[in-house]
Amino acid sequence: MTRLLGRLGGWCARHGWIVLITWVIAAGALMGSSLAFPSPTNSDASIPGTDAQRAHDLMKEGFGPGYAGGGTVQLLLYSADGPLIEDARKRAVERAMDELRTMPHVTKVETPFRAGGISSNLQIGLITIRLEGNDSDKIAQTTQDLSKAADPAREAGLEVVPADSSTPADKEIKTGPSEIIGIVCALLVLVFAFGTLVAATVPIFAALISVASGLGVIGLLGWVVDMPKQAGIMATMIGLGVGIDYALFLLSRHRRLLAEGVPVAESVRRTVASSGGAVVFAGGTVIIALSALLLAGFPLLATLGWVTGISVVAAVLTSVTLVPALLGLLGHRINSLKVPLLRGAGGSHAAGSGWAGLGAWVARRPWRTLIGSVVVLGALAAPALALQLGPLDEGYGTRGSESRRAYELMATGFGPGFNGPLIVVAELPAKVPDADAPIVDDLVREVKAVDGVKYVADPKLNTSGRSVLLQAIPEYAPSDERSAQVVRDVRAISLPGVEVHVGGKVAGLTDAGDRMNERTPLVIGVVVLLSALLLLLAFRAPIVAIKAAVMNLVSLGAAFGALAMTFSIGLGSGLVGMDPPVNSSYVQTIFFSVPIESYVPLMLFAVLFGLSMDYEVFLLTAVRQSYLRHGDNARAVAEGLGSTGRVITSAALIMVAVFVAFIAYPDAMVKTFGVGLAVAIAVDATIIRGFLVPATMVLLGRLNWWCPRWLDRILPNLSVEGHEEDEPPAVRREEPVTAGV
Repeated sequence: MTRLLGRLGGWCARHGWIVLITWVIAAGALMGSSLAFPSPTNSDASIPGTDAQRAHDLMKEGFGPGYAGGGTVQLLLYSADGPLIEDARKRAVERAMDELRTMPHVTKVETPFRAGGISSNLQIGLITIRLEGNDSDKIAQTTQDLSKAADPAREAGLEVVPADSSTPADKEIKTGPSEIIGIVCALLVLVFAFGTLVAATVPIFAALISVASGLGVIGLLGWVVDMPKQAGIMATMIGLGVGIDYALFLLSRHRRLLAEGVPVAESVRRTVASSGGAVVFAGGTVIIALSALLLAGFPLLATLGWVTGISVVAAVLTSVTLVPALLGLLGHRINSLKVPLLRGAGGSHAAGSGWAGLGAWVARRPWRTLIGSVVVLGALAAPALALQLGPLDEGYGTRGSESRRAYELMATGFGPGFNGPLIVVAELPAKVPDADAPIVDDLVREVKAVDGVKYVADPKLNTSGRSVLLQAIPEYAPSDERSAQVVRDVRAISLPGVEVHVGGKVAGLTDAGDRMNERTPLVIGVVVLLSALLLLLAFRAPIVAIKAAVMNLVSLGAAFGALAMTFSIGLGSGLVGMDPPVNSSYVQTIFFSVPIESYVPLMLFAVLFGLSMDYEVFLLTAVRQSYLRHGDNARAVAEGLGSTGRVITSAALIMVAVFVAFIAYPDAMVKTFGVGLAVAIAVDATIIRGFLVPATMVLLGRLNWWCPRWLDRILPNLSVEGHEEDEPPAVRREEPVTAGV
């Protein structure tokens, strides 16, 4: 790998214009094609094999419009000045309903002036609209169009708010402000790190080209595979972060070699031969971690995993081809346009002397450093025991938003359970003539008897007479953990020959949580095992590979602790923009607890494990290179930390800035990702890479690089540390570590 990457880097440096123009054309063509021919999106959050999915499938079989995939839209009406049944208001509502009936795809409009359609104080009403033949991926736009059609009611002084009938997967997270903020913050960090504008712009340019290429590929793939709406934002978040990081690592190595007097072409070749290998393996760990989501049993999550992996592949490719080309074209001008008063990293080892001093300090006190780091990390991870998982309903949305206003009106007028009705679909043992059949009556009676069920609507029979559908309203809000228990209790109903299935948003999220709990150990095990195996191939050191995997799990504990403290305990939920319920007390405002979606921890694990392994690979590569030169383990740790401390810190600051910017999004799920990613990267780059990893490496000594003879014989020599290209033969022969030590 060292020789291959060295030749590739050298060729790109010599043919810089060809490589640069090729990448610009490719990125422009891919991105332009995806924009000119936007592919359809499919945010189907179904989970094959679950009871909610079976209920959803049965709903399509002969129950009529609104059940066969067309969808249902609800409009909340609120009269602040008096009852809705007052003549003038009632006529306005009826005019609005007449207008709604003329809208495309509308097959039925249910009046609010019916049992269950109006609140007890007669001031809140509910118009239910059944649709047929519309695009389910455009339900948000359809809802807005229908809401606009209800303007006659607004003209009469009524408030009309569309209820949010979407699932978390339906929500489109638009890119824009946060990405711009992240790029600006990254540029500032790079300017402070390098001290020159030219050097600072190289990683930004390379990352933008890689993100554009990756998004173009993802957009075109949407024509052949189901592509969720969140694919673009996930690819942008991760692709931007790793793209800048990888280019930053290569650029730091190149400038250090230039400062040592190495010619430009030779410096680029050595940089790609050594640091390029670390980039390839670091990217490989991220891709492995994301690809492991294929085992989660959640198609939407699996797609997000491998789609995000495309952006990582693009980042690796631009790092080992486009970055060397830019370095070759710029030559010594890479240090041009120095910023006054900023020394930056001039490229020498002196720039990292502070980190080298920290490494030496840790080497003299390994046990105290180890114990102190473990205590601090344990304290950060301890709140994770209080992590509260559960559905996240619109009651946690931004105060003043339509979705939250509709949620509050629904809860006030009809009860919190109306925001998450259960769709009960039962398969009958034989055909029945109508919904008044005794077996249907028995089913309705059993559902009503379930503890926590507040209301059961009249049953509806399908055209075959073999399935019956009824809506059950729980007493609790969708985010209340008791709602999930109601789902399980309804499913547990036992009638001879009757198979009871429960669908709807609450049931789907309950099944998602159960599937995540079931598959999480498998996903974690595969990610840890494959990542450790990749490190074993990279460094031929079993203990280092195992230790790296354990360290990454430690950083995850700190991330989940921060999530629990912020959201589950609620100490920081207000700081990240979560709004407590109306009329909350002062204490409730400070400790506003917010549940975390069940699939968020698993996805965070995959992303964070891969990103944390990046820094581990960079640090281990530098330590290994130093160790191969002189064989002094403690000195190698100090030198490795000194040469990578600045670049790892800069890379981490960039990542943290990008992820913190996403906390500003109004969507609660994005906020949880922003908090978890930012905290984990910050902890990983400081406490773990600055103290815990060096301390353990000093204590392990020569065991760090020990490899059994039998394993040494069967492992391919990938030489990721690049010593065969960078060191003279005499030094390599002095390598103190051999198989069997």
